Amino acid sequence: MRHSTSTSPVAIDQQDERLITPHTFGEYWKAFVARVSKGDLGSLPVVVGLVIIWAVFQVLNPFFLSSANLVNLALECAAIGTIAIGVVLVLLVAQIDLSIGSLGGLASAILAVGFVHHGWPLWLAVVAGIAAGALIGLLYGIIYTRFGVPTFVITLAGLLGFLGLQLWVLGTNGSINIPFDSWLVAFAQQSFLPPIASYALVLVAVVLYGGSSYLRARARAAGGLTATSTMEISVKTGLLLVLLGVSTWYLNLTRGIGVMFMVFVVLVVLTNYALTRTRWGRDVYAVGGNVEAARRAGIKVNRIFVSVLVLGATFAAVGGIFATARLASAGVSSGGGDTNLVAIAAAVIGGTSLFGGRGNAWSALLGIVVIQSIASGLTLLSLDSSIRYMITGAVLLLAVIIDSLSRRSRASHGQA
Repeated sequence: MRHSTSTSPVAIDQQDERLITPHTFGEYWKAFVARVSKGDLGSLPVVVGLVIIWAVFQVLNPFFLSSANLVNLALECAAIGTIAIGVVLVLLVAQIDLSIGSLGGLASAILAVGFVHHGWPLWLAVVAGIAAGALIGLLYGIIYTRFGVPTFVITLAGLLGFLGLQLWVLGTNGSINIPFDSWLVAFAQQSFLPPIASYALVLVAVVLYGGSSYLRARARAAGGLTATSTMEISVKTGLLLVLLGVSTWYLNLTRGIGVMFMVFVVLVVLTNYALTRTRWGRDVYAVGGNVEAARRAGIKVNRIFVSVLVLGATFAAVGGIFATARLASAGVSSGGGDTNLVAIAAAVIGGTSLFGGRGNAWSALLGIVVIQSIASGLTLLSLDSSIRYMITGAVLLLAVIIDSLSRRSRASHGQA
């Protein structure tokens, strides 16, 4: 699914450099309104939508925003949210992977059969499952770059083929239970950060965010480019400290922050860093924005496609293993059902464009929180899962409409 736009990332950057850096709250607000009016919505729609969803379910059931329910909600986000990180990467280069569910199921089957039936060390079984995902992603990349077969077709074939391989690996065993005393199950179900450790991580995250933002602003200012003002950095850092501090305190009222959810967040942070702070990340956005322009700029386009497809399949395998650990079992249904649709929907609802070149790793986190919030709220209301599918589909359609309208608005302002 290739797509080219008339405005390359380079041109966008050049336009951004001419903006006036805001130094006061009034100037910052005006700049924010100007960006929104031009279609640069960022994560605003999904954040507003999440607030509305939480408010509605809290009114209908006061238990929804309780600490205990939010802890469970966070844990349920980790597995498919990890798969959604890979979906974000693939969508950024205007491609699609329809086999993520099958890859997760295959990784879980390899893990369970290797550990339970063949007596492999658990760490080896985990590595084998993840390695299988990476190798499949490499196969996808080679087929796409060498033969030009659309990724839609490649991964659709993979969906069917690797589902069959998953069933072959499981053999006559419809379901394999993972021992509850294994560290993998404990990691997913029983491991929570001690309160002191959670608060320490909050301080580390805030210091790293504030410090990196300040250093980046200084580097841009030294190069004669527009840079974020110290006031804006201070305000954002302070708000982040309050948000993370209050959230951590509230979750610690019960079991606290699950280790598996924390690992998922760390994967989001690392992926976001790779996309925003490395040359590889800039190349990913360039390829997603305009493949031909990226090729003419000297970017090794094929390498970007291969690397993204490998990472997408790897995240799918890791997410499949997280799901196996959460359920303490692997079977023919692992990675099946709505796994594909939910992971792709999470990336799109979170703000990643289907047309490539726009989005970030935080889309996976925001999107899966929205979807799991809907599922959790409807479960508390004892409503049928059919309603969840309909609501999630409506939210997905709305997200795509907003993305299309914002692209149209950006294009009209660019032509003007």
